[in-house]
Amino acid sequence: QVQLVESGGGLVQAGGSLKLSCAASGRTFSSYAMGWFRQAPGKEREFVAGIAWSGRSTYYADSVKGRFTISRDNAKNTVYLQMNSLKPEDTAVYYCAATSWGTSSRPMNYDYWGQGTQVTVSS
Repeated sequence: QVQLVESGGGLVQAGGSLKLSCAASGRTFSSYAMGWFRQAPGKEREFVAGIAWSGRSTYYADSVKGRFTISRDNAKNTVYLQMNSLKPEDTAVYYCAATSWGTSSRPMNYDYWGQGTQVTVSS
């Protein structure tokens, strides 16, 4: 069992930056690949970024590539999402998730989810 708690969301102007954190409970955190997803009002949940259990492999949605960076610290049971050059279209609730399937961009492959943190980017 893994419990995930996101933090770091908030209101920021376009062009600004935010860093999200996701703290995980449980001693098996390092065995899970992790992902960040987001969901805007009226839209489906979409993949943002993923990272392998080792941290050596990362992958991104095209919409955030070059602006967002995912990382993890297995000693702290935490995964991060550094978001730079934010745009109004990045506004959404951001969720972190854990998967035992290996790296995946499909929400259905994730076993555990956090409660989400709101990110709002004003123009």
